[in-house]
Amino acid sequence: MAVTGDFMTHDTATSPPSRRPWGWAFIARLHFYIGLLVGPFLLVVALSGIVYALTPQIEQALYHEQFYTQSDGGTPLPLAEQIHAAQQALGRDEAPMAVRPAPAPGETTRVMFSDPSVGQWEHLAMFVDPVTAEVRGALPVYGTSGISAFRITIDKFHRSLLLGEPGRFYSELAASWLWIAALGGLTLWFKRRRSPLRDGAGRRASRWHNRLGPWALIGFLFFSATGLTWSKYAGDNIGELRHMFGWQTPTVSTHLDGVTPAEQGPHAEHADHAGHDMAMVEHTSDPALYDRVLSAARDEGLMAGRIEIVPAAGPGSAWKVREIGREWPTEVDEAAIDPTTLAVIDRTRFETFPLAAKLTRWGIDLHMGVLFGVINQLVLVIFASALVIMLVLGYAMWWRRRPTRASTAVTPVTLIQALVRAPRPAALVVVVAAVLLGLALPVLGASLVLLILIDGAVALAQRRRRVLAVA
Repeated sequence: MAVTGDFMTHDTATSPPSRRPWGWAFIARLHFYIGLLVGPFLLVVALSGIVYALTPQIEQALYHEQFYTQSDGGTPLPLAEQIHAAQQALGRDEAPMAVRPAPAPGETTRVMFSDPSVGQWEHLAMFVDPVTAEVRGALPVYGTSGISAFRITIDKFHRSLLLGEPGRFYSELAASWLWIAALGGLTLWFKRRRSPLRDGAGRRASRWHNRLGPWALIGFLFFSATGLTWSKYAGDNIGELRHMFGWQTPTVSTHLDGVTPAEQGPHAEHADHAGHDMAMVEHTSDPALYDRVLSAARDEGLMAGRIEIVPAAGPGSAWKVREIGREWPTEVDEAAIDPTTLAVIDRTRFETFPLAAKLTRWGIDLHMGVLFGVINQLVLVIFASALVIMLVLGYAMWWRRRPTRASTAVTPVTLIQALVRAPRPAALVVVVAAVLLGLALPVLGASLVLLILIDGAVALAQRRRRVLAVA
């Protein structure tokens, strides 16, 4: 996000730094740096997010043959027969990693296998007509939402620029700075309200920047908060904090020795952006068990249409059945079932989750655009588009006020100069806050060090130019 109004002033050789109060000068300069240096990453995140939010309907059209059937009036075959058909089409007698029964008439069952042809955390899904056992195709799938190849590519670009783990730094950088830019912009907006802008091309850009920012603030804060929860470094710290306060998401224990319910890891809610919680499956799994285990789960109250059955990881382990409905109302109950006795040995209910776990679940699903369907998608597109517009306006303002030799404007105050002017207690608070934020959000901390080095170089260059001008 770029700075508003006349805070993006020209740099000159002879003008001393502005005598604007240190607080306003500090916020304005920080806002400017974020817009100029982090803005490109924010722009990529916003644009790719817009594309991703629009993809569910595109995916439905692209893979309609795999997702849907024409035999929506018949009686579904046992899951064992559907699994056998999938294994025959696969060409090997391998136990599935998971099975997702057809959620509604006219839709296909997904039988998911581990396969070397797909990427990390992905599975090869065989799409089976539940009435005829016809295999209608195979696609790589990813995450709880089961996105397919088209959306997988866009999702990975949004998260990591298709660069794998190293690429996640870019999205964490954007999420780490977005909330600071948004709150800093709001602070500057309050000040600008007392100083009406004059007419002119640059002023018009500033005016629109000022008007749009406050309305989009809540969306920017939401993007930043939810993005940080599934980021690599900040996400790990947030997970540790939740663990400290007992806010983690409960999950069933699959141990048959009576072990108490476990808690999911810090990124468990982000299964849409990570692999399923599936261990390697015993290859001796009896396909007939899928029907019996599903029946036991239904008797236990897991009645969601979208449900997943995960076989035992080995001897001494239970099968897991979990609801995977991410639309409102949320359906994420789980049950662990003894495959020998079909007894439910552990159970979790979303209604008993800690409030923090519920908020995290809802926040992730809102960010993914699935909680409220099309309305959710449109709201995401609106806020992401607002971010794009804010960035474009900010760069337009900077371009019109960029440094020129003919400029006679006052030299902007750097961050270091602003802190030097500040009262010692205030400067100490800023420094301590920066250190704490850097520890909590490591990517922000590392980039802040780089930003300070750039700021110091700018201050040094200003000083040298003034010395040369006087000489």
